[in-house]
Amino acid sequence: MGAGHDTVAAELARRARDLGHEAEILDVLELLPYRLGTGLRGFYQSSVRHYPWAYAGLYRLFLRRGAGSRPSGVPLARLAGDRLAERVERFRPDVVVPVFHLAAQLTGHLRARGALRVPSAVYVIDFAVHRQWLHPGNDLYLCLTGQATAEVREDIRRPALTTGPCVSPDFTADSPSGPPGESSSGPPGGSPGADAWRSLFARYGPGRTPVVLSCGAWGAATGLADTAGLLTGRGYLPVAVCGRNDRLRRALSGIPGVLAPGWVRDMPGLLHAARALVDNAAGQTAVQSLAAGLPVVGYRPIPGHGEEGVRRMAALGLTESAGDERELCDALDRLTVDGEARRSRIARGLTLFRDGDPLSRLLALTERAEAG
Repeated sequence: MGAGHDTVAAELARRARDLGHEAEILDVLELLPYRLGTGLRGFYQSSVRHYPWAYAGLYRLFLRRGAGSRPSGVPLARLAGDRLAERVERFRPDVVVPVFHLAAQLTGHLRARGALRVPSAVYVIDFAVHRQWLHPGNDLYLCLTGQATAEVREDIRRPALTTGPCVSPDFTADSPSGPPGESSSGPPGGSPGADAWRSLFARYGPGRTPVVLSCGAWGAATGLADTAGLLTGRGYLPVAVCGRNDRLRRALSGIPGVLAPGWVRDMPGLLHAARALVDNAAGQTAVQSLAAGLPVVGYRPIPGHGEEGVRRMAALGLTESAGDERELCDALDRLTVDGEARRSRIARGLTLFRDGDPLSRLLALTERAEAG
């Protein structure tokens, strides 16, 4: 769903391969038969984009943490069991690592039945751990924060460790990594890295402070045009990252003073060149921004996991959360100028990365399994 899970899987695989290991990435939705995965993805995308109230209801019913009996994801996930077993038999891995909650239900189910003979270590990439991440059949849970780790231990009594996020090193240093946006009707590309973005900002909004508006790979957002218009009126240059939602990008491109590139291939350069991120999902873009030393303000979050994640990040002091336009502008006015408020916010965000590398925990698990 979206690009966040793929991004984390790709970075884990890259780190493993750099250490001389082998890694294979599977999409659990593609393992489902009868094109169920395609239908599920389309339904979820449509709900988040166009019927957020419907997704909020589904989240309360299926996902939200809490006591009481609720529907499980196991019946759907188990449909992919045979195909996963075939891939495991062929690839012969030392560990299987779900980074998506439906995959965690699948591996937990197979481990509990004895149908998966290697450890399964779930990497929970959400700040708010909803119940569909959790299955007692899994061997280990890796979590972003100590609070999430404690919740996993409390809810299913399984081993859980705090490892922090898994972010490409490109985000932690101002290094060139690729051209800015590429789109037939978006802004032109340029030389790679943050300098190219700064040049682009100077052409589109000279003298204005660039602020990134993020709404994920699917371009799911509420009132993004209103937010962009508000910020242009306050002297900012809103850079609206609309993912693959071309309709939203075209609409925002028509607002004077708004920069709406196409699919951004150089997120590290963009985040190093901007002065703040306005986030609505508490997903990978928010985490990457913190790694890049960019202050994050949560505003108008998408329902369900987005709303809970934005609230959780702010409660942990990693970000700020704005409840209305005044609070948003006040936060950006403080955090985009050099000073103690900006420095302390950046430093607080970087504490998320102090707990180490999730891959080292995974390798340790495989070593214990081999020794046993």
